[in-house]
Amino acid sequence: MIAGSILGDILGEWLPFLRVSKTVSWSPSLDLDILTFKLSLQLKFNLASIAGLAFAFWISRRVR
Repeated sequence: MIAGSILGDILGEWLPFLRVSKTVSWSPSLDLDILTFKLSLQLKFNLASIAGLAFAFWISRRVR
């Protein structure tokens, strides 16, 4: 996904639809008065990162 995202940023100058992304975030928190826990996870998906994920999955299936 990282390689696909980098490739999308590079090719985004010529193919602008590769730069369009959707952000998914999740932020659970816990407050117990003496202990506070906060976690934030944010994923940004774009067409190139999904293609990179599919390519990595295809390679892993071919290696087996």
